[in-house]
Amino acid sequence: MQLFSSSPKSQIPLFSPSPNPNSSKFQCKIPIKTLQSSSPLRLPPCSSKESTPALEEKLLLLESENEGNNEDEEELEIRSGNESAEGLLVVRRPVMEFSGEEIDDASSSETGDGDDAEDRLPSSAIDVSLSKFAKKMPIFEPERVELSSEEKPLAVNLELALYRAKVLGRKYQFEEADKILQKCILFWPEDGRLYVALGKLLSKQSRTAEARAVYEKGCQATQGENPYIWQCWAVLENKMGNLRKARKLFDAATVADKRHIAAWHGWAVLELKQGNIKKARNLLGKGLKYCGGNEYIYQTLALLEAKANRIEQARSLFRQATKCNPRSCASWLAWAQLEMQQENHHGARQLFEKSVQASPKNRFAWHVWGVFEANLGNIDKGRKLLKIGHALNPRDPVLLQSLALLEYKYSTANVARVVFRRASELDPRHQPVWIAWGWMEWKEGNIATARELYQRALSINSTSESAARCLQAWGVLEQRIGNLSAARRLYRSSLNINSQSYVTWMTWASLEEEQGNSVRAEEIRDLYFQQRTEVVDDASWVMGFLDIIDPALDSIKRLLNLEQNSYLKEQNALSNLTETNSNNVDEGPAAPSSSLIDRDNKESGSSFDLDAFVSKKLSLDVSKLDVQMETFGKPKRDKSSRVWRSENRTAISLPQS
Repeated sequence: MQLFSSSPKSQIPLFSPSPNPNSSKFQCKIPIKTLQSSSPLRLPPCSSKESTPALEEKLLLLESENEGNNEDEEELEIRSGNESAEGLLVVRRPVMEFSGEEIDDASSSETGDGDDAEDRLPSSAIDVSLSKFAKKMPIFEPERVELSSEEKPLAVNLELALYRAKVLGRKYQFEEADKILQKCILFWPEDGRLYVALGKLLSKQSRTAEARAVYEKGCQATQGENPYIWQCWAVLENKMGNLRKARKLFDAATVADKRHIAAWHGWAVLELKQGNIKKARNLLGKGLKYCGGNEYIYQTLALLEAKANRIEQARSLFRQATKCNPRSCASWLAWAQLEMQQENHHGARQLFEKSVQASPKNRFAWHVWGVFEANLGNIDKGRKLLKIGHALNPRDPVLLQSLALLEYKYSTANVARVVFRRASELDPRHQPVWIAWGWMEWKEGNIATARELYQRALSINSTSESAARCLQAWGVLEQRIGNLSAARRLYRSSLNINSQSYVTWMTWASLEEEQGNSVRAEEIRDLYFQQRTEVVDDASWVMGFLDIIDPALDSIKRLLNLEQNSYLKEQNALSNLTETNSNNVDEGPAAPSSSLIDRDNKESGSSFDLDAFVSKKLSLDVSKLDVQMETFGKPKRDKSSRVWRSENRTAISLPQS
């Protein structure tokens, strides 16, 4: 410790170098008598409470006493100025707490010239340098410590932002929704819901690379503990065709949370589409083991049992699915389709009633029920069901597509054209609408219009399953009018997209047989059997509840007469069954062994009142459905529209492609 005094004389050297090399390095020069005197030399305590003048007085008093009592002893060597600072330990004044101004004055006195610089020496050069360094540190400057960004909002704002982004995404306002989610990620980077919402938003815009980057960033931010991000990422890779990576991501989701049912089910569906039935059953069993009863697991297992022709086991699993979630519309619809295939129409109708009661606004329920009634010959009821579904889902083009085909078959082509036009305006990128419309124009004799509509459908996407069906239908058109080379090219293009299409292979083979090329026809049939994929249980049965019901596929196949033989057999079976049911009123059709289905009720004696249900539950007036269709989505007059006329002088208008 070093003590300062106001004058250089107060700097008392305590030790000096010894001139004798054999002795110790330092030699003490304070006399022993002084140490043994009654007033020994004691250093004052270093306390900030004691003022500087008091310390100086004590030091002067000690100096005078030592000089008087020790005249005969060797004098203390006193050095002043710069001599005392070189190689000697000196007693100095304790340093007080410096303020900012004092530190500045000390540094300026050290660097300045004159007596003031000598009188106001700082504690040490190290202290000055430390003081300067401390001033540069941001921890000592509150202005720089303050956050430059906004303060973190309350947690309730996160929920509101997620809801707002979801609403904007439904309205196709993707840019605004993206900004909201990106801002939320800055404040809440650990919340996995933000990455899931942003990834789905980017996937809707076909920005798959950016969606993949968002999912990867989310997994890093959550340290891989969020199964929802893994599962969404796996679904994205599955859609892109990266099956190996999708499997790894599904596995990561189950590791993050083995109770995440969506990961088990999605992984099982992937294996089913690849034909790995045993692996899929194992995954579904693990889902039931870790997650308990789930309607989607039971539903998928029931569809597997139904495809294997184990009907009672399938009904039992469907019953378990509906017990797990009585409001699961998908389970009721899948069960209804099973009863339709078993020709249990009364049981299927009861299940359709259950499905619309479980989810009154579900577009698939109203659509499939309407097509079911139309195929049974209940045209008015089928038309009513489709119109109710359209009134509840005015932005769905599939309902209008089926309604247009129904109107064309049982009404007039002009009415069907109006409905087709509305459907195409609702969703211009919906391929089945353009394909069905083109087929109708071909049947009406408008070949050029049909070709243009087929081209419009292919311009949307030329690699999808719908594109393969479009090329096959177009090939049939060219074959019928005699353009055989064009028909062959169209069939080949269709098979390049979907090589598993039995209808396309057989249609091409029939073309060659009609031309007398029986050898070529046999080669085409052999090619089909050589390249087809053998699957024990058809994977097309096991899909999500959106894929179970392909609304456009069945109606287009039947109305396009792509499967004429099977369609005629089915119609004959349905008509025979209807006659049997009408003749045998007391004997109802076989119903599933379930208490949920009333096997004693007849078709005409159903207790479900459709009009009362729609009026009470949905606030719709059934008598004004036609008026609602005319007022909503009324097509605008386009001055640039062209007009075609068929051989029957039927005027049609079509917006330019």
